[in-house]
Amino acid sequence: MTKLKHNNLPIETLHLFPVLDKQLIQLLSSLSDEEWDLPTVARLWTVKDIASHLLDGNLRGLSTSRDAYFGEKPENVNSYQDLVSFLNKLNMTWTNATKRLSPQILTFLLETTGKQYTEHLQSLNPFGDAIFSVAWAGQETSPNWFHIAREYTEKFLHQQQIREAVNQQAILTKELYYPFLDTLMLAFAPTFRQVSAQNGTTVSLEISTAIGGQWNITKMESGWVLNKDLDIDPNAKVIIDPHTAWKLFSKSWSSDQVMDKVEIKGDQSLGKQALKMVAVMA
Repeated sequence: MTKLKHNNLPIETLHLFPVLDKQLIQLLSSLSDEEWDLPTVARLWTVKDIASHLLDGNLRGLSTSRDAYFGEKPENVNSYQDLVSFLNKLNMTWTNATKRLSPQILTFLLETTGKQYTEHLQSLNPFGDAIFSVAWAGQETSPNWFHIAREYTEKFLHQQQIREAVNQQAILTKELYYPFLDTLMLAFAPTFRQVSAQNGTTVSLEISTAIGGQWNITKMESGWVLNKDLDIDPNAKVIIDPHTAWKLFSKSWSSDQVMDKVEIKGDQSLGKQALKMVAVMA
């Protein structure tokens, strides 16, 4: 099990759910029929499919966490990849079934369930054990605040995918984007779990511009440890712009696709390993 080590834990995101949901409803309400059918960086999904997936997140979260109802349960899940395959199947069957729903119905249901889901999350003890662990961070058991932050990254990511498709980038702000990044960076140290290095070796990820920041991992006797120290001389430093970062770390783009968009200073092999970080179930 990966232990969380970070300068500023827990990461507080719950107060941003109503802000993000309000932005989503305003966005969806403004779309034309043609925009609902536009393709997205999520490959097989259109704008409407992603909206449907966001609705599934609200409904599934309320069903499992609030109502203790699990419906379909994974069988023969013996590995991380088995779990990913199970979740991908759930996602696909849902989006296929909801193709019969109108954009107006989807928007109405998102607004209604979003408020209910936020109310439920507000009732949880932030430091209690979450109903699901955050597997992409190497966790077998996770605190509720981390589960909530993970849910925030899902809501942010999928809304941003829609916004890019329709050329509206309103949520790329310090208030909304930085907590998204800060949560994703909890996958930084696990990405180096199998990487051998001398104690004291440090790798830094810098997301450029005022909405980004810098995160580092340092090899200690106990493993790689995450921190946000600025007064540090890393062995490798990777600099990425905000637009590239959210696509890379959500596996919308591969590390090979972004080599001409990033700068690696110092040890190239360590820098390239950092580009393999994925903070979604993929």
